[in-house]
Amino acid sequence: MNPTRLEYRRLNSHFVRRQQQQLIVSSALWNPRVTKSSTDSMAPKKEKAPPPSSKPAKSGGGKQKKKKWSKGKQKEKVNNMVLFDKATYDKLLTEAPKFKLITPSILSDRLRINGSLARKAIKDLMARGAIRMVSAHASQQIYTRATNT
Repeated sequence: MNPTRLEYRRLNSHFVRRQQQQLIVSSALWNPRVTKSSTDSMAPKKEKAPPPSSKPAKSGGGKQKKKKWSKGKQKEKVNNMVLFDKATYDKLLTEAPKFKLITPSILSDRLRINGSLARKAIKDLMARGAIRMVSAHASQQIYTRATNT
């Protein structure tokens, strides 16, 4: 009667486990570091006191916590106006023509108005002749104060 593959595997795994157990036992018996005679003849180790350090000692050993990624600084959402009030419109008419560089983003930042309102304000100032265009691009328009030259 021929043994099947499954029986061969069982026999082989049993044989391999048995060999590993014998190796472990035999190495423990003949290992000079484990024998009693070598450990008995040695004097006990003297404990050294750790040198005093300026850092405070860590309390507890144990596993350290995993480092967590910081979220970074959260920028606060700006609440800009979508319509002019009287004070802001007066400020636009008096202060904006005195700026050396005028862009929608600068007006939005200084007057706390949103970008579309800043573009409309620039068109209004252009119509009044208070500012003049330096450069126009699809994404950024640059203006400056109007001079009498």
